[in-house]
Amino acid sequence: MLANLVCSLIKHKRVTTTLAKAKAARSVAEKMVTLGKKGTVHSRRLAVARLHQEDAARVLFKEIAPRVQGAQRRLHAHRQMNQRIGDSAQKAILEWVDVVAETPATEAAPAAETKPEEKK
Repeated sequence: MLANLVCSLIKHKRVTTTLAKAKAARSVAEKMVTLGKKGTVHSRRLAVARLHQEDAARVLFKEIAPRVQGAQRRLHAHRQMNQRIGDSAQKAILEWVDVVAETPATEAAPAAETKPEEKK
């Protein structure tokens, strides 16, 4: 069940599920991203063995892992306030979110160096 949930997350970039499933799937997805960061043949085979879907592993290694490696994306679980009708379990949205640079724009740009004027 978790493998299918993580495959859906990889393919669609967003999944709505219960909070308990989102917490469990988050750890599996982060382990798959760690394999994707390595990018070796062995890690690809481990990812396919865990996910059971080659196309999901392909998307993981080509699209998601390179963006996460540069710390441009992270996995977030957003909790919704409404509950499921049948068993009143809390809903959650599991999605990839782009990370905004934490340094202010003024610090990121280097200041132009000025030379002191020479005295005559």
